[in-house]
Amino acid sequence: MPTHLQSSLFDQTDELRLNPLDGPARTTLGSGAWIDVLPGWLSGADALFEHLAAEVPWRAEQRRMYDNVVSVPRLLSFYRSRDPLPHPVLDEAREALSAHYGPELGEPFVTAGLCYYRDGRDSVAWHGDRIGRGSREDTMVAILSVGAPRDLLLRPAGGGAVAVRRPLGHGDLIVMGGSCQRTWEHCVPKSVRAAGPRISIQFRPRGVR
Repeated sequence: MPTHLQSSLFDQTDELRLNPLDGPARTTLGSGAWIDVLPGWLSGADALFEHLAAEVPWRAEQRRMYDNVVSVPRLLSFYRSRDPLPHPVLDEAREALSAHYGPELGEPFVTAGLCYYRDGRDSVAWHGDRIGRGSREDTMVAILSVGAPRDLLLRPAGGGAVAVRRPLGHGDLIVMGGSCQRTWEHCVPKSVRAAGPRISIQFRPRGVR
């Protein structure tokens, strides 16, 4: 599967290393929601992108929309709590996130969902992770991005103006917490600009999708 990733000037190393989780910048969104952002949490992220793009068993999905069946505009893979993750650094990332956020969350991160945005035509529509407990309980979703940056947008649930825009890639981390999945929505929009490929790894607690 071709990737055509243009490496970041800030990630010129093949050594995969998680940087300290100290002091991610927390932004309060309102209605009990917040996000933490830590740019460049993973050093060597471009090397991880190449590994995941080549080795993960990506699948294309189709969904019914009204009377039509349409292709989901990204490739997907999902790892349950006991599934081996596709690279040891992802196990380290999940453990580090659980150690840092576990006392606040009250439980560890256990699953990992991967999305492969191949170019600017791939996207994910406005949504919250509201399947399961996320629809009624405060929770957290931690997203590690590797590959070229793509914008992640957030807005209050039900529509309205975009309140937050964060370009995420090359090892950046965002954690959405509090009521964020219930009271806010997020998306990765299509891009008319030249956009390189990006893979996001979403770590979630039990029963949140």
